[in-house]
Amino acid sequence: METIATNIELLYKKAKDYAEINIELAKLNAVDKTADVISSILARLVVIMIVAIFVLFFSIALSLYLGELLGQDYLGFLIVSGIYLLAAIILNYYRDKIIKEPLTNVVIAKLLKKKSILKHSNPNQDGSL
Repeated sequence: METIATNIELLYKKAKDYAEINIELAKLNAVDKTADVISSILARLVVIMIVAIFVLFFSIALSLYLGELLGQDYLGFLIVSGIYLLAAIILNYYRDKIIKEPLTNVVIAKLLKKKSILKHSNPNQDGSL
């Protein structure tokens, strides 16, 4: 009877250890996925900031050029701002297709991506061919 009690205690301890390890693994997986999503978003934000700076300087240059062609600087800035207004209206109309869906797809893909771990070692390490 004592061996059965000992086996039950051992089984309980192993089940408890297994549950604790699974909880720890779930926490580590959550941290990994969160870090992956955040780093991906930050990398995209850096690229977006650089493109925004480029667009800003390009817009100023285009405005000055158009203003010179038209004889008044303010006309160039007015035309370029009108282009941005038109782009904002179009972007607002198609925001789900242009912004929301691609961003959602990126986040979902990052969250569902599995880490690939090499399970096979080099065949020559263990002495076999």
